[in-house]
Amino acid sequence: MSTAGRTTATDGAPQPVTLAPLSGPGQQPWNRQRLRSNNEWLLLERLRCHGPLSRAQLARDTGLSKPTVSTALATLELAGLAREAGRFAPERGRTAVLYETDPAAGHVLGLDIGRARLRVAVADLSGCVVARRDLPNRGRSANAVADAVVAAAREALAEAGLPGTAVAHTVAGTPGVWDERRRSVRLAASLPGWGRPGLFDRIADGLGTTVTVANDANLAAVGEYTYGAGAGSRLFVYLLVGTGLGLGVVKDGELLTGAHGAAGELGLLRLPGCASATATATATTGTGAGTGTGTTLEETVSADAVVRTALDLGMRRPLSAEKVFTRARLGEPAAVEAVRQEVDRLGYVLAVVAALLDPDVVVLGGGIGRSADLLLRPLEQALYERSPLRPRLEPSRLGQDAVLLGAVATALEAARPEVFERRTAPVPG
Repeated sequence: MSTAGRTTATDGAPQPVTLAPLSGPGQQPWNRQRLRSNNEWLLLERLRCHGPLSRAQLARDTGLSKPTVSTALATLELAGLAREAGRFAPERGRTAVLYETDPAAGHVLGLDIGRARLRVAVADLSGCVVARRDLPNRGRSANAVADAVVAAAREALAEAGLPGTAVAHTVAGTPGVWDERRRSVRLAASLPGWGRPGLFDRIADGLGTTVTVANDANLAAVGEYTYGAGAGSRLFVYLLVGTGLGLGVVKDGELLTGAHGAAGELGLLRLPGCASATATATATTGTGAGTGTGTTLEETVSADAVVRTALDLGMRRPLSAEKVFTRARLGEPAAVEAVRQEVDRLGYVLAVVAALLDPDVVVLGGGIGRSADLLLRPLEQALYERSPLRPRLEPSRLGQDAVLLGAVATALEAARPEVFERRTAPVPG
């Protein structure tokens, strides 16, 4: 297998970048090059978070001397990491040159691989999406899906005018849990064949980049916490309801993934009275029995469950969950009743989440979440009937882009230090 790309596991959370001590156990000994590197990184992060800034502002904010700031800025400019952003003329004193980071110093790829759609975004180091692709998932095999992802990513890069070597890091969101030992995804029943080892190595080799694999609900939580309705919450839950059921939990800015990366896989819970063998078979085939029911919690509340309920109530094929909600808005009795039953089942899910996690905010996302206008108020009532715990319910602000933007945010956290190290590394010899 080619060594051009490789896959790694992640919990999906953007990790804060901290500077290593200049010396100490397990650290490289103090030297002038390391000191300069730390100063440059400190200034670069300050510019990223608070720029544009002048030399004087940077010196005041960081405690570094003005000569040190000037030297570090010259290095960052030469490396293509920072640039002049204009000039500021105060009422008194000299005109000051302002500096900012150069977002074109590197780029990342975010991938959202779902049963229904494939989404790809190319973003610069500021997080600005410069190109994207959004297409139906028509792959008839796992390999075909992987190849379609690679083709879409290459098209997006071509649209942005970038070679593959411009990508510093790639993060892929997928149903299921990444197994590093087997190098495959487990528990992704909604994508048949997706658990076969080698698929993400195939994507990494096709792109020629490092690919980090993360659960889609976790990435959606990261995206919504970073850019959307979860920002600033102490304990935030993103409930992803669509072709599957999953949740991502962010506590004080840190994603909680559990001991084996499977925290939030609520949809895998088998319902009382379901035999183990039957449940396993159903999880594999994606079938369910009864009005809106299945052997697992996922099959009970997912989009397929809404369709099953509607069909049992007399609605006719062809039918999708989206059509059921649309017809419920028009007042069609069978559709209204199907939505009512979905609210009842989701209310139970929310009560379980509230009891286990005590979140301050729960964001409803995924395909079902796009019908928050019909669901949120009845869901609040259904939750309050079951639990004295009252988290605030919010619709997703990112909508169908939550997973994709979470992948971008996660890729940026890995890419920024990688680009810095590469561009500021001393030239051999």
